[in-house]
Amino acid sequence: MFGYRVPAPDQAMLISGGRRGLQGAPFRVVTGHGKFVLPVFRKVRYLTLAMCEAEVAETCVTRQGIALTVRAVIAFKVGNDDESIVNAGQRFLSDQDQMSILTGRIFAGHLRSIIGSMTVEEIVTERQKLATEVLDTSKAEMAKIGLIVDSLQIQSIDDGKTGYIDAMSAPHRAAIQRQAQIAQAEASRAAAEAQQAAARKQAEYTRETSVVQAQYQAEVDQAQARAAQAGPLAQASAQQEVLAAQTELAQRQALLRQQQLIAEVVKPAEAEAERIRVMAKADAERMRIQAEAAASNDRVALDQKLIDQLPMIVKEAAAGLSGANVNVLNGADGLGEIAAGLVGQGLTILDSVRNNLRNGDGSGAGAQRSTPKERLAIDE
Repeated sequence: MFGYRVPAPDQAMLISGGRRGLQGAPFRVVTGHGKFVLPVFRKVRYLTLAMCEAEVAETCVTRQGIALTVRAVIAFKVGNDDESIVNAGQRFLSDQDQMSILTGRIFAGHLRSIIGSMTVEEIVTERQKLATEVLDTSKAEMAKIGLIVDSLQIQSIDDGKTGYIDAMSAPHRAAIQRQAQIAQAEASRAAAEAQQAAARKQAEYTRETSVVQAQYQAEVDQAQARAAQAGPLAQASAQQEVLAAQTELAQRQALLRQQQLIAEVVKPAEAEAERIRVMAKADAERMRIQAEAAASNDRVALDQKLIDQLPMIVKEAAAGLSGANVNVLNGADGLGEIAAGLVGQGLTILDSVRNNLRNGDGSGAGAQRSTPKERLAIDE
């Protein structure tokens, strides 16, 4: 929008030309949000709030009168509060690079002052103490110009060509070298002892090996002597064992052959005989069943023929009685008895014929039997 200004996240917007700002400052401070600014009537400037860096390389004289060149790096920035922004804006708004130059000069002065009260040994061995003291003494002065220091790092301390620091470190180097030599001597001594122990172990091993070899050779010689003395006996024993092994092998082969014969000849022959027996039994059973079926069919056919002839037999018997002089004594019951007798005679004849056929002879077995009802008085 026309006339609306927004500062960057690492900037402070300073608006001049209107009402005065904090503590009578000639501008108003705006951070983190935008502001509508009237063109022509208002003027906007920006002050950086980003991190800045200043380097210091200063020659300082210690309490012992020894000149040291100290190099340090200072990280600083403008404070985030409005008071720090106003203080820094009034001093560095037109030339913000001056912040690094002025910060370096301030810290150089404090370095000279603090190093002048310390010895070389303290400066070299207590760098962090030196940095802390410089920060503490410069904090109030930096706050006046709206700056805060985040860190101070002592990069190097050099005594030039005086050699004081080297001389100061010489006893330590000598002690270290001495300790190194002692350690080397101890290592050499330990190595020599280890070599001697290894040599003693090797000699002991060689001696034990010789003893073992001698014992082994003696045992071998004894064994060879016993073998030479027991040669014939050992050979005979070996031959006997061979014969026993051959006999056992022959027995196993004979047993195996017997099993093979049983499997190849006896078992197939028994199986064939069993098959023939079962087939013959099956054929006999089949023939018996067929004969019984044929006989049953013949009896059924014969019975059927006899049954077919039964009416004719009864008829012929009745015809024989047609010319006879028969006296019926009991009326209607007598006539029924006569008729029943005729039928009974026909059935008796039928049974007689059937029995003769079953018995296979004509001897008259199964002759006609009469019942009391058949004994009628017949007068001719």
